[in-house]
Amino acid sequence: MLSQNNARYKIKTEIYFPDPSDVEKFVNEKGINAFYHSVENRKECCFIRKVKPLNRALENAEIWITGLRAEQSENRENMPVIEWDEERRLYKYNPLINWNYQQVLVYLQQNNVQELPLHKKGYISVGCQPCTRPIVEGENPRAGRWWWENSQKECGLHTH
Repeated sequence: MLSQNNARYKIKTEIYFPDPSDVEKFVNEKGINAFYHSVENRKECCFIRKVKPLNRALENAEIWITGLRAEQSENRENMPVIEWDEERRLYKYNPLINWNYQQVLVYLQQNNVQELPLHKKGYISVGCQPCTRPIVEGENPRAGRWWWENSQKECGLHTH
């Protein structure tokens, strides 16, 4: 899919991996599936595997364009279209914040945008493989994320 996107949109996507020593330390100290055992462990895993690599990717950026939508979770309902991310010292642009999922699907179709094949299989909010499951009709779009825990469904990328 990545090479298809690069060819289709004539871009070079940069990949940022987690620091192997952070992953090794986490797994050696807490176990391979420690993220299932507590919200704190899951958030630490997300921080290592997602937040730190994103922070590296955004190091010299002035603006971060997201795909956040207000309907995805309660803590996103009042997010503005443009906000200042004090921690990362950049603007965060949320152009889809007021869109619903149906509007996204219509846009994809009308503009012939390549859709992630997992969407058609019920993966509406995609995260790491062991932390994501497909949702069933009528479920909240984020229900497939961290389904085993009762918490605010965020990984730390979009906290304030």
